Amino acid sequence: MIRRLVGKTKMIVPRQFFPRIVRAGWAGLLITVAMVRAADRVEMVWPTPNTGWADKKPLGAYIQDTGTGEPESGTFGGVRNGGTHFHEGIDIKAVGRDRRGEPTDDVYAAVNGVVRHVSSNPGGSSYGRYIVLEHPDEKPAVYTLYAHLAKIAPGLRVGDRVTRGQTIATMGHSSGGYTIPRERSHLHFEIGVMITRDFQAWYNRRKFGSANEQGYWNGMNLMGIDPLHFFSEWRARRVDNFQDYFERLEPAVTLRIATRQTPNFIARYPSLLTKPLPLGPVAGWEIKCSWTGLPFAWTPLTAAEAADLPGNEPRIVAVNAELEKRQRSKSLAVSKRGKWSVGKDLETVLQQLFGVR
Repeated sequence: MIRRLVGKTKMIVPRQFFPRIVRAGWAGLLITVAMVRAADRVEMVWPTPNTGWADKKPLGAYIQDTGTGEPESGTFGGVRNGGTHFHEGIDIKAVGRDRRGEPTDDVYAAVNGVVRHVSSNPGGSSYGRYIVLEHPDEKPAVYTLYAHLAKIAPGLRVGDRVTRGQTIATMGHSSGGYTIPRERSHLHFEIGVMITRDFQAWYNRRKFGSANEQGYWNGMNLMGIDPLHFFSEWRARRVDNFQDYFERLEPAVTLRIATRQTPNFIARYPSLLTKPLPLGPVAGWEIKCSWTGLPFAWTPLTAAEAADLPGNEPRIVAVNAELEKRQRSKSLAVSKRGKWSVGKDLETVLQQLFGVR
């Protein structure tokens, strides 16, 4: 494979196309890149039989509200409690019911992937029964999560490969710690990344007082992107894949930290690096985070670049103050006497990534 850069996007050009580029020049390169990018377009399906999104119907046709009558309350972000409560995914409305009013909608794998977690205990999590798929063929290798299920597809096991459109469950209203009324049954659907494989150490340190039944697929270790926005951008062909989408995320906070540690997050999502890792240890990191705290762009720092940073203590170097103020369901940066410090939600992410207290 031969690497070439076009604008800000790294492209992998198959070797068999390279003679064409030499003969055709820049025009040939553009044609080749178009061919390669077409091959990189992720193939997806909507994860339920509800056709409202595909038919471009109003939001209320396919998003289940929380009982307020406002479908926005079932979307991603700070959409509840007057904008102060964060919702990690989208809630997709049921279209089929049996005689008792229970939903009958199948739940489909949205993308080809591998089953990583199956939680069949409805009371074991606020997700109720849920399934997590990982998509190792994608860059980054995102997860998709399917929650509040009534039933898991018979025989579905961790490690199974599934294909997009394959039925993996039946929609329901299972949940732990609260009740979802039958009439508001829905699929809670997420797309995102796992923060750390060392989640249990962080969980133990926080002393929650209950066992972690979900391993590192616990919801506290998962950070999502907006699934509805991604689907819409993908349909409009403004993005072809998850990497395209992550590259378009808007930074809310940029921070630097001096550390020789390379979090396992980087090993699992190397496409989020802005430049290659050095041959030796890193001296630190510059990290751009979206407004939710998702660390979507990582730049390794040289010893000179990290020289003025306090050891293992994050320093905020840039804040989109307007964005931070507007998104009230997350606290990433706090201004004190004209100086920015790390907010509680960003502190949690950094604790999980680096073990920073």
